Amino acid sequence: MAQGKGPATQVNKLDNMLGSLQSDLNKLGVQTVAKGVCGACSKPIVGQVVTAMGRTWHPEHFVCTHCQEEIGSRNFFERDGQPYCEKDYHNLFSPRCYYCNGPILDKVVTALDRTWHPEHFFCAQCGSFFGPEGFHEKDGKAYCRKDYFDMFAPKCGGCARAILENYISALNSLWHPECFVCRECFTPFVNGSFFEHDGQPYCEVHYHERRGSLCSGCQKPITGRCITAMAKKFHPEHFVCAFCLKQLNKGTFKEQNDKPYCQGCFVKLFS
Repeated sequence: MAQGKGPATQVNKLDNMLGSLQSDLNKLGVQTVAKGVCGACSKPIVGQVVTAMGRTWHPEHFVCTHCQEEIGSRNFFERDGQPYCEKDYHNLFSPRCYYCNGPILDKVVTALDRTWHPEHFFCAQCGSFFGPEGFHEKDGKAYCRKDYFDMFAPKCGGCARAILENYISALNSLWHPECFVCRECFTPFVNGSFFEHDGQPYCEVHYHERRGSLCSGCQKPITGRCITAMAKKFHPEHFVCAFCLKQLNKGTFKEQNDKPYCQGCFVKLFS
């Protein structure tokens, strides 16, 4: 009774066939020695071989882990032991620019807890790049020094420009020290003493001038008793006859050419 051929016999036949093929190929000068095991399919590599990441690969099996395209001689990046083509690596793993959302391939600016392309990190107002003075932050945006203070710094009650350093607080406003002066003659206030009119500071003379309380006789402020005549105001002692300089009472004078005269002088001069 004949015995059947088992698996061992079949393997021996296959080995014999491969041995004969290898012998024939060697006679033809074809190299059949395996150059390694492919890192992707784990099979021997006989022909062309790619050596990368400390392993060997069939060229058609050395592909980008993400897009599965053959890498060939192109640049690639390794991450967690896997190869990626340059494009996919940057799209998947490179930091992204907060302005354009594109991957950052080279130099990076880190600011405001974000990353930026250097050419995309500029003033949110004027678009200029930041110089040695750096930038100022407001509500998550970066501004150059000029725009930051122009937009957000308190404004001077005198010149309306931004206050950067020292200031004076008065009349519910902030002022540059050099701007807190009489709004009429621009004279600084002695010992900080000033007078307010319509929310603006004035020296004593121009305060009374604005309020119409300067004496038309001596051009000094009237702070006590006052005589109003000819649409003007006078210290009582300065309301005098324009000719004899006698002090007048409001109801006992004559007016001529916008000047007051006593009764006697008026008659002598104009009758």
